[in-house]
Amino acid sequence: MSFAFRVRRTLTHAALAAAAVLAACAEPPAPQAPPPPPAAALSPRVIEQASAYRAYVLKAQAISPMFTNGQSVADAVRTGAAYEPQQLVRGAIAYGAVAAMQDQAFVAGVRSYATDPERRRNIAYEIMKDPAYVVGIAGSASAAGQVIAAIGGDGQKLLEQGRLVKQAAYDVQRSPWSKADVAGREARLMLAKQLSATPSMPDVGETSRLQAAAVGAPALSLVASPAAPPYSPVVIRAMAVAALANLGYGDDAALEQVMPLLADPTSASCLNMSKLNLYQCLAVAKPHYEDVFCLGQHVLIDTGKCLLKGSGLPEPTDGRIAVATSATTTPVASDKKAAGTSTRTR
Repeated sequence: MSFAFRVRRTLTHAALAAAAVLAACAEPPAPQAPPPPPAAALSPRVIEQASAYRAYVLKAQAISPMFTNGQSVADAVRTGAAYEPQQLVRGAIAYGAVAAMQDQAFVAGVRSYATDPERRRNIAYEIMKDPAYVVGIAGSASAAGQVIAAIGGDGQKLLEQGRLVKQAAYDVQRSPWSKADVAGREARLMLAKQLSATPSMPDVGETSRLQAAAVGAPALSLVASPAAPPYSPVVIRAMAVAALANLGYGDDAALEQVMPLLADPTSASCLNMSKLNLYQCLAVAKPHYEDVFCLGQHVLIDTGKCLLKGSGLPEPTDGRIAVATSATTTPVASDKKAAGTSTRTR
């Protein structure tokens, strides 16, 4: 072995040893920071359900008891009948979810679980498995109050407007037109059934407002107090959807898990019964004032009660409306009308 080769080998070994020493002295790489939690997001399809619900509710709440002719009655009946029960329940829960997302304490409580990816997934899984899991999250009481104020407030307004319309069924009998028989009675009954099976369309302006509310803008202006459990299924499911949205599991990619939460069989059954009572009422009603009764009782009052019960609020008493009657005015048929008894003006 030549002298030059031995020198080169020695230098190579020395370089490798020096490199090893330097590597041992170098600081370990800093641990990588966890990825930031996903932004809160609620699928546009869920928001559209809430928008369609609100579009119907606002139109129904605006039905005036100041009827001037048979056409005004027919128009109001069409407006009031235009909701499909299952969709209205989905929309109410979706609207409740948006309301819960307005509550900053609840949002903060949910987002505290979102910083760790594994924990975020576990919490989302628990909520999907059992929506009532959200009751244990910090801020749930104030979020529940928001949901109750949103859905229960809509129900209360429908109920109050329904009582005014029901009263109008008495008052309008002073006008001769109200005692004339409705033309095309079978057609207007079939139209009510058709409207009850047709999904409502979302309102563009309401959709924009709800989209802003879902990301924290104070767009709903709800006045609510914290509510203690137990909560109704509607309130729990609305909070569950809001929680999933704030965990990053409320967007289009999670619709398969979110959409089943927008259902409540009890509320749907209540609204279906309201529709059946409306059909029976319209089937036996003949003069226009009896259609006004059907509208007030079986559209506005009954639907309002269903929303109130869905929100967990107690059903208000709805005793007979006291009115002064004259020799030419007969009180409009009570709930017996749904069983097929029609009261006619003498």
